[in-house]
Amino acid sequence: MSTDTSDAPGDDPSAEDASTDDAPSRAELAARVDELEDALAEATDDGGKKMSIIATKGTLDMAYPPLILASTAAAFGYEVTVFHTFWGLDILHEERSKRLKLSSVGNPNMPVPNAVAALPGMDRVTTKMMERRIADNDTATIEELLETSLDMGVEFQACQMTIDLMDYDEDDFYDGVTTGVGAATALQDMAEADIQLLV
Repeated sequence: MSTDTSDAPGDDPSAEDASTDDAPSRAELAARVDELEDALAEATDDGGKKMSIIATKGTLDMAYPPLILASTAAAFGYEVTVFHTFWGLDILHEERSKRLKLSSVGNPNMPVPNAVAALPGMDRVTTKMMERRIADNDTATIEELLETSLDMGVEFQACQMTIDLMDYDEDDFYDGVTTGVGAATALQDMAEADIQLLV
């Protein structure tokens, strides 16, 4: 019986040499892995997280949520845009933002019944109550929150249609507020954001 196995499959020395010649070297494999990791990092890098807020209300109690959320998100490294439209534009107005009111009518959390809240001058009373509470608790004012947010890179946008409709003077807004922004720009910003909020 012959013990010559040179013809057995897989034992051809020339085939072994050919497969060794075709295989990439360790250095080539390492370089390829580095290329793939770089390509993956580039494909998944979106330049950081983005938040888009739409502010539509201009009462004292509703001015705080967009400003607090914007400044907090900016502190966590988010790129933040706040688009102010209709009464929300009063938050960006230097004079009007200092005179925002708190409505006592239709607010179930107010400590007065609607029949009393509807009396003349009650909005002034409830506004003073809230302003006193803000001062007593050392809560930041609207102006302080706006300036802090602007310093942190938050972009405050004023709706151009509302500016025209309400006859605002653009010079009356805080320095750093972006004017002339339309709904299409706001929608594009929301589409690109990781978090979208309507306040």
